[in-house]
Amino acid sequence: MTATPTEAAAIIGLEGLSRDFQRPPVLAERLLALLGRKALPPVLKAVTDVDLAIRRGEVLGLVGESGCGKSTLGRMVSGILPPTRGRVTFDGHAVATLAGRDKLAYVLGVQMIFQDPYASLNPRQKVGDIIAEPLKVHHMAAGRREVVERVDRALAEVGLDPSYKERYPHQFSGGQRQRIGIARAFIVNPRFLVCDEPIAALDVSIQAQVINLFMDLRDRHGLTYLFISHDLSVVRHIADRVAIMYLGRLVEIAPAAELFARPAHPYTRALLAEIPSIKRRRRKFQPVQGELPSPLDPPPGCAFHPRCPFAIDRCRKERPALQPIAANRQSACHLNDQI
Repeated sequence: MTATPTEAAAIIGLEGLSRDFQRPPVLAERLLALLGRKALPPVLKAVTDVDLAIRRGEVLGLVGESGCGKSTLGRMVSGILPPTRGRVTFDGHAVATLAGRDKLAYVLGVQMIFQDPYASLNPRQKVGDIIAEPLKVHHMAAGRREVVERVDRALAEVGLDPSYKERYPHQFSGGQRQRIGIARAFIVNPRFLVCDEPIAALDVSIQAQVINLFMDLRDRHGLTYLFISHDLSVVRHIADRVAIMYLGRLVEIAPAAELFARPAHPYTRALLAEIPSIKRRRRKFQPVQGELPSPLDPPPGCAFHPRCPFAIDRCRKERPALQPIAANRQSACHLNDQI
């Protein structure tokens, strides 16, 4: 009997994962430093203290507004960005300590699908060379004939004619270019895909096709996804579990069906309230009130309290911890303490 995602062990683990960015000093700061008045540039906390386990075979949807740290988190998971603090584990082993074959297993096993399918493809290379590059870099093919065969299989796997390998990226539509990016990631037989807003740059008519492709590949090859998106209607369709991120921190994690039926965090409720629905077609659209605070100067206490209609005095002073509120559910809200 095959284990369900809930029963399966985690393939990716995040433990206290954080990422800070510090900009170079501007002219005034350099002049002050020369005068002995050293002033450090402000630190941008893009991701802060994220603890998360992604189980084998599941699709975890990561949702939040633009600028909340979703893509930064995805890039740390895929190894593109090193964490400032905390660690990423792969099959229970810290990625930072991996070496030799274990390191290669992680590098090949975790691949990333980028948001812009044109910017992520080299315009000077033919599609066949783009897809074949990982095979050549990692010496994964015995010769040119095997490379060609595997490129053809990868293109067919994502629904493209193998003859397209002789064309350049600009000769394809956005949806086709995204399929090429998926083929490039898929050719090394990954186990885990980080999908960073993979349909955001596509026409609505093409989005469903690409989503269906992701689901077919998952079913055929037992893949695990971290699916990053700001579109809750898409996440509802594809995800088994959903993690909600706000200003670099996770504020709610729950199975998708439960989260959409009974959101626990006020921010999650606000996001769900604005999903387009024919049942509310006469309702005037109102976005989440207020603006996302600057990560350079986050508010004290709960970061969401300036925008939360339910904020109490405790919210302004004390940051709530992400803690269990029910089986397989976590939320970071003081209001949950009153349940």
